[in-house]
Amino acid sequence: MDGMNPPYRVNELTPDPRVSFDPKVSRDYVKYAHWLAARGLVNSSVGGMVIRVPHPDYEQGVCYAKPQGISLEEVEVEDLVITDIPYGRILAGDRATTVGHQMNREILRLRPDVNCVIHLHHDETIAFLAAGYEEIRSFSLTYGFLMQKPAFYLPASINVEEDVAPIKTFIQDTNCIIMRRHGFTVLGRTLSEAYHRTCVLVSEVKRNIIVEQLCAVNGRTPETVTDAELAKMFTYGDKVMYPEVVKRS
Repeated sequence: MDGMNPPYRVNELTPDPRVSFDPKVSRDYVKYAHWLAARGLVNSSVGGMVIRVPHPDYEQGVCYAKPQGISLEEVEVEDLVITDIPYGRILAGDRATTVGHQMNREILRLRPDVNCVIHLHHDETIAFLAAGYEEIRSFSLTYGFLMQKPAFYLPASINVEEDVAPIKTFIQDTNCIIMRRHGFTVLGRTLSEAYHRTCVLVSEVKRNIIVEQLCAVNGRTPETVTDAELAKMFTYGDKVMYPEVVKRS
């Protein structure tokens, strides 16, 4: 976060009696975390997720997160903590968050339209880019409508979990950060949207691998969705996929 000498330290315990766990939000957090694990996406038992919830006493809302030492596949309602967004202090619960929570909070701070961030160390994404491919191409009619913005690719030398400063230079123009040698981070206006964007991303990665294998065997050239087609799909995403989100916003 920008600024020097913040009034609170990250993970400082500052219990606020005005902040309490919403049972539905807590249940939804655990449900979607376990869904991600059930899909085989929580590799190396790591990864993270945050959900922003409005609060009358916190201008940017508060966010639900899992603490250190518990993976998304193991997390339960009683494990969760609630932090503020600007400083990362603990408002409810009593355990420290992970280093990746600082990245998630910075995304929420800079993107008021985003209310959920999912970060995963996805095996196939890491392997595909490590094999020398520069980007994940689109072969489907769902990716563009769901993602709605182009992915942003970070070089392996930049770790925005440890240093969040670079995030402000690109976060307005993407809903998906591809982190070479690391994994990816997906943004959504709702928990459901972030989850389905994650699912369509990993499906597109799988399609890339399958298409490359088939074309190598058959001597064919991959047929991708063009940049112009993808840009049009980004524009029409809400009308095709998320009319209810638009109606509520």
